[in-house]
Amino acid sequence: MWAAVLLAVAIGVEVAATALLPRAAGFTDPLWSAVVVSGYGLSIWLLAVVVRSIPVSVAYAVWAGVGTAVVAVIGYAFLGESMNWFKAGSLALIVLGVVGLNLVAAHS
Repeated sequence: MWAAVLLAVAIGVEVAATALLPRAAGFTDPLWSAVVVSGYGLSIWLLAVVVRSIPVSVAYAVWAGVGTAVVAVIGYAFLGESMNWFKAGSLALIVLGVVGLNLVAAHS
């Protein structure tokens, strides 16, 4: 149970760091660059803790897949990025893949 909570926190931190990347301005702004790099470092450390309890193939797929999907939604909703049917369908496939990996892991 605690591993799932830590995984959710790791995803949230990674998503926040990624959403702040534009503020780092290509890593030319020292403050925002430090925030982004620190966020990525914390997220990876949390993921490393999580893989003690959850298989790395599942933990990483969830971390990367959910993070990718959430960042895409944030990009669309708050950062002025475009969304079309192909992009939305591709994100749905990522989510389905994560769900599939979790189902397989739960039955092995």
